[in-house]
Amino acid sequence: MGPTTRLRAEVFPPALRQAPASGWQRAMFWLLAPAPQESAPPRNRLPGVRLEFMRALADIDDLDVERVRNRVALSQSLRELWHLRTDVYRAIGLAHTQREAETRLGLLNRHFPCRAPRSQFGAL
Repeated sequence: MGPTTRLRAEVFPPALRQAPASGWQRAMFWLLAPAPQESAPPRNRLPGVRLEFMRALADIDDLDVERVRNRVALSQSLRELWHLRTDVYRAIGLAHTQREAETRLGLLNRHFPCRAPRSQFGAL
């Protein structure tokens, strides 16, 4: 049996530009933006995603984790939460196991854009 490999999707931070709310704004955004599909998700998703980050840390009592919780609570965008993923992973990994940290982070990663990894055979 040969070695097995797992393809892993790369997770990227949300775009800085927010998607427009009204139909007219969306039409103008579509006409003028170079890549409208890469716009940031609407801000109304932030409270739900923030809550999921808090749930991922809910069973861990530690001063460092409390600091991470405070940063999550004060986050102003999904992009800020994206940057907190490493702190969340570290906290879960130290309190539980690496496998548990990967599982919980996988649930959080669904809120962020992802792409398949680049081919090793293509030109750089």
